[in-house]
Amino acid sequence: MKQITLKEVASLLKEHDKFKILTHSYPDGDTLGCAYALAFAMRKLGKKANVAVDGRLPSKFDYLVKHYVEQDFVPEYIVSVDVAARNLLGDSVMEGVDHIDLCIDHHATNTLEADNVYVDPHAAAAAESIWRVIELLELEPDEDIANAIYTGISTDTGCFCYSNTTARTHMIAAKVMPFCDWHRINYIHFVLKTRAKLKIERMILDTMGYFHDGAVAVIYTTLDMCERLGTGDDEMEGLASIPGQIEGVKMGITMREKEGGVFKISVRTNDGIDAAKFCARFGGGGHPGAAGCSIEGDLETVRAKLVEAAEDFLG
Repeated sequence: MKQITLKEVASLLKEHDKFKILTHSYPDGDTLGCAYALAFAMRKLGKKANVAVDGRLPSKFDYLVKHYVEQDFVPEYIVSVDVAARNLLGDSVMEGVDHIDLCIDHHATNTLEADNVYVDPHAAAAAESIWRVIELLELEPDEDIANAIYTGISTDTGCFCYSNTTARTHMIAAKVMPFCDWHRINYIHFVLKTRAKLKIERMILDTMGYFHDGAVAVIYTTLDMCERLGTGDDEMEGLASIPGQIEGVKMGITMREKEGGVFKISVRTNDGIDAAKFCARFGGGGHPGAAGCSIEGDLETVRAKLVEAAEDFLG
């Protein structure tokens, strides 16, 4: 495994012609934005590139694939984008893949094994690095590339509200805004809600529990709750931000039950609390203000583990 520079990333992309671009499970705006921006960029260079998504592409990202058609070829170069660890890659994404040639990421906790690795922990979104590579390749943005880059940046910064946002973040967004429908993108991801999502939000608020003198707030969804309301993955996006929005909460924890007796945990923190360091206790990782992990067990057991660990972590 070799740590490389962004210029070396651009050189490697120039050297190869047939790409398979991997996204992480439960894909968000950054991994999808990176993947489709890179795929469209490679196609502009006359190369072949396909994006691998685990399961169905969430419908709210349909605009990313308006002009995307799967190409028929055998990939010769495998690139992962916004993927911090091997366990974040679904089986369907890894079908036919025995190794990863290039990893482009922004998670300081990255442990993904690849021949070449570029990680910029100062980037608010991995899409920032994809854009910088596109600039190095001297490609002009178009609607497809701009929509994808803006999606990655906007969604990973909470519409530029999270503490990971930098001046460079704003400057890159400004460069692609003239080419993309940025207002519609922000509306879809930060304003628009389905009736199903409103129902799950109302139900999840009733699960709220406060601990450590109100510094920790925990909410959860179970398989039974989702089945009763008929909600799917599309309605789960954004729920993790709810507990952290409450006054006095330093650590907001969202528990989401998955098949197989596992809870997917999302942690959001305030006041400089390191969410990634906390999630590392359970084999997870992420960013200082937003991180995640998975814990096996039933609802009460997993919640008790999280509360005990949070109280110990906050001191």
